[in-house]
Amino acid sequence: MALYDSIGRGYSARRRPDPRIASAIRAALGDAANIVNVGAGAGSYEPEGTVLAVEPSEVMIRQRPPGAAPCVRGSAESIPLGSKSVDAAMAILCAHHWADLERGLREMARVATTRIVLLTWVPDSPPFWLTRDYFPEIAAHDRTIFPTSEVLLAMLGRIAGPSLITPVPVPHDCVDGFLCAYWRRPESYLDAGVRGAMSSFARFDAAPGLAMLRDDLETGRWADRNRELLTPDALDLGYRIVVCDVSGVSA
Repeated sequence: MALYDSIGRGYSARRRPDPRIASAIRAALGDAANIVNVGAGAGSYEPEGTVLAVEPSEVMIRQRPPGAAPCVRGSAESIPLGSKSVDAAMAILCAHHWADLERGLREMARVATTRIVLLTWVPDSPPFWLTRDYFPEIAAHDRTIFPTSEVLLAMLGRIAGPSLITPVPVPHDCVDGFLCAYWRRPESYLDAGVRGAMSSFARFDAAPGLAMLRDDLETGRWADRNRELLTPDALDLGYRIVVCDVSGVSA
């Protein structure tokens, strides 16, 4: 069963596209007019021009809004499109769930004529207080499923060609409820509904870390320890847009 068949119910209510991140993704897609969205979920960040969405979870597919692009149940490792049939292939915060990252990237390079666009997270990034102080098991697990910038760029270089990797700062009022979205709103992580939209919390017993966080918020220790977070409008927490040129990949 796909992971999001078990944790994805109500997902679309919390995981709404943030307009600033959406703008960065759209800019990365350039003039691509026909796009396949791989690991499309409920359709967040899906731009106009998407001709097909591919998603393994039936629960997520059912949450796609009316008027969304046609969606088929499938995986990144076997995209149901002909070679060089779309301008671009995109994958947004999902590649770490794939069974075989390199195979999925090769499939994206196969079907796209110009570029691959990824939004991902890299472990060679500044530490995040939530996983550093309260849930180190999440940080440890993420280091096993997300490639570093160097590894990802080398993999794309073998598969397709040169890539550009760009930081995506997370706004302090981010409306897309991914793991680091509430970096300046720590009390939000005490909300089971907020955590339910984050796949990271599906793998571990959150109770001990939540008890520590609740106590630190009540006593003021969290604020004392994280005063530098109270003023920035956005923070680099390791999210990256990666654009890979696939124009030289033969069909």
